[in-house]
Amino acid sequence: MGNLTDDMTRLRGEVDGLKAARAALMQELAQGAKNLASEVSAMRADFAGAHTDMAKKEKKMRLAFVSGVKKRVGRMRKDYASDLAGARRVWCGK
Repeated sequence: MGNLTDDMTRLRGEVDGLKAARAALMQELAQGAKNLASEVSAMRADFAGAHTDMAKKEKKMRLAFVSGVKKRVGRMRKDYASDLAGARRVWCGK
């Protein structure tokens, strides 16, 4: 065989090898994309669960805060009313 035939045979072998390598790479990329999609889906599910837990906890904290504010304001109003009644008694007499 001549140099041209040898070169063409070698070139054809390289083309076939590169084609197989490209197919393997495409398959790896497709599998990687599937794996990434499943990981992202699992991460989103974890985020949603964490968000739900956080929302429940924060709601309890807000309710406790509002309850405390209501109690303090009620006490303040009672003290203020008592002070006004005392001032009225002093001002107007018994």
